[in-house]
Amino acid sequence: MHAIIQSGPQQIRVTKGSTVLVPGTVGEPGAAVTLEHVLLVEKDGGDVVAGAPFVANARVTAVVDGETRGPKIRVFKKKRRKGMRRTKGHRAVYTQVRITDILL
Repeated sequence: MHAIIQSGPQQIRVTKGSTVLVPGTVGEPGAAVTLEHVLLVEKDGGDVVAGAPFVANARVTAVVDGETRGPKIRVFKKKRRKGMRRTKGHRAVYTQVRITDILL
């Protein structure tokens, strides 16, 4: 059984027992989290339940393992012949969650 959930701007395919990175801070390490935005659920028999846009009464439960940061993004701006150069950057924060159950 697997599901496709929406977390922020991303759609993530999850299965029971898998570990995924969710953008942003979801909760404290060790806390149980319920993800409500389920777009699609495929059962073991091959039955597919699709939502419009979300599947009614479907949820994914997970346990927060910790936080991590993504790769450093560099933003470089330059105007030619003006001597203007500027470098900025950031690293996105992700929460690592372990999927415990998919409920339909």
